[in-house]
Amino acid sequence: MANKVLVGSLKVLFIVLGSLMVATLIYTITIDGLPFRTELLTPWMAATLVDFYINVVPLAVWISYKEANWLTAIIWVVLLVSFGSITTCAYITLQLFKLSTEESDHDPMYHLLLRHQNKNDGDRRKNSFQLVTARLGFIVLGCIMFGTLVYTISTDGSPFRNELLTPWMTATLIDFYINVAALTVWVGYKEPTWFGSFAWISGLICFGSIVTSAYIAYQFFRLTPYDPIYLVLLNRKQRAESRYERTFS
Repeated sequence: MANKVLVGSLKVLFIVLGSLMVATLIYTITIDGLPFRTELLTPWMAATLVDFYINVVPLAVWISYKEANWLTAIIWVVLLVSFGSITTCAYITLQLFKLSTEESDHDPMYHLLLRHQNKNDGDRRKNSFQLVTARLGFIVLGCIMFGTLVYTISTDGSPFRNELLTPWMTATLIDFYINVAALTVWVGYKEPTWFGSFAWISGLICFGSIVTSAYIAYQFFRLTPYDPIYLVLLNRKQRAESRYERTFS
């Protein structure tokens, strides 16, 4: 029963968030025109876009993993890059509606996050290479955002100024935080304690993709070279169960 409530709540949440972003996009275009204007690209808008697209990376990687067909994966990733959180909400909602009754009743997050047929685990050397690449990749992304933040503060001052809050900056921040909401659902599922969830989610809200990158890199460091890389998606209990099944299958 609790799992059905969870699935239903997530469906409502992402439908509402997606609708909110569609309304925000239409409203902002109506009152402020199209966003493709050089005067909108202030230093803090540029920094916000860097932050936004670094947060898009893990979502794009997850979609690429979920989709068995590479053409479909490319289409979804292009839509994600182009339309941001509208695509995020649409994709997650679609995956939730694809869950069978049995999957909704038993570990819906497990079935939501993983493909129905996991990719071949491959040999240890391949797993090790993927793991090292993922760790370094998210460390580099976090460093890029940290450097962007330091540079923008040093050249343009604090972001907490009223003149920076243009209609398109507001729309971008809404877009950004809807994607953060999707990531917080995953973090809340991953963390075994309320304190851990609260601490990491607070970091996501306050420091954006710096904490996103740090959290994902940390999760990859918790995997061993023997683990298929998709286990990073699972919480501790389900990761242990998957390891057990692979060992004795």
